[in-house]
Amino acid sequence: MVLGGGIMGLSTAWALERAGHAVTVVDQDEIPNPRGASTDHHRLIRHAYGAQLGYMRMVDDAFEAWSTLWQDLGEALFVPTGVLAMADAEGGWLAESRAALAAQNRPLRVLGARNVAARYPMLWGTGIARAFLMQAGGVLLAERILIALHRHLLHRGVHFVTARATRVDATRATLALDDGTSLQADLLVVAAGPWAPRLLPGIASRVTASRQVVVYLDAPYEHRLAWETSPMLLDLSEQGGFYAVPPVAGTPLKIGDHRFTNIGDAEDDRHATAAEAEAILDLAHRRIKEIGRYRVLSARACYYDVSEGERFILEPMGPRAFVMSGFSGHGFKFGPLLGMALAAAAGDATLARALPEWAAGETVAPDGLLFERARDTV
Repeated sequence: MVLGGGIMGLSTAWALERAGHAVTVVDQDEIPNPRGASTDHHRLIRHAYGAQLGYMRMVDDAFEAWSTLWQDLGEALFVPTGVLAMADAEGGWLAESRAALAAQNRPLRVLGARNVAARYPMLWGTGIARAFLMQAGGVLLAERILIALHRHLLHRGVHFVTARATRVDATRATLALDDGTSLQADLLVVAAGPWAPRLLPGIASRVTASRQVVVYLDAPYEHRLAWETSPMLLDLSEQGGFYAVPPVAGTPLKIGDHRFTNIGDAEDDRHATAAEAEAILDLAHRRIKEIGRYRVLSARACYYDVSEGERFILEPMGPRAFVMSGFSGHGFKFGPLLGMALAAAAGDATLARALPEWAAGETVAPDGLLFERARDTV
């Protein structure tokens, strides 16, 4: 039984079903959950990870796991765009990413401010100290993935229950529901996103719900073609950087803040105020030309489950239960990979013990076999 119908819960249900388990997914809302951290037009996948070498190395396995999922879904809901990363100062995340990528012999092209301005006419090059372009990476069509995965799981006989869990008994692999009933299974996986701290006291001290606002834009006519052929943008600034997702596959241009607010509650309203939207636009004024002429289509808030150091939490809660939490806005790209790893570890105590450090990006898989075993299992 899986609690949570976001990318982690659905990916785990997919992997468990492929491994021969009868699976039930419980979520308090419809799927895709409009309040869930996974539900949006886009999520990104890229190798650049600063000094977090474990996650950089995991991206190759993540691409392979997505390929397996695309085969099952019968379509690839991914648009390759490449990645353009820029910084207004030496050192920091961009320099760490460049060094890590070079050490792994991953191809990238170093750009200067003039190169950026010449290649991407919708951007100002002024103030860029360093930049690089990497061809690998792109946009995962998040909401379409959730819809297709939900449909696939229904077709495969996975049972879905719409109910609100009020208590988790990890020892008995049981969920207490708000209507007074309970559900029990041989194995329980809690993948409740920003609601996890409400249900698991042990997680509440390690994971924080964080309100994040994104703004969707329509570019002026003269900049639309440039954006439609643009890589994803990671703009790093000591004054507050932003990321931008190009308008691929009929989706709008989106910008958001790299930083976490670490405030709010998963039950709060998702409406973004005008002030919140303006704060996001302010981050991009110095980089995007004439952003005041861009039409704001909408703005919304979502809630991430943020952990210290942005390390994923994927660990046993006893012999019959696992928790998946702390995905901090960058977990979506690893959903199928983590689901496959958990499905493999559910029947292998050695793998179960290895999961926490591997998922936290602190170690490679034991003897390099974790993903191989996961793939063989499914």
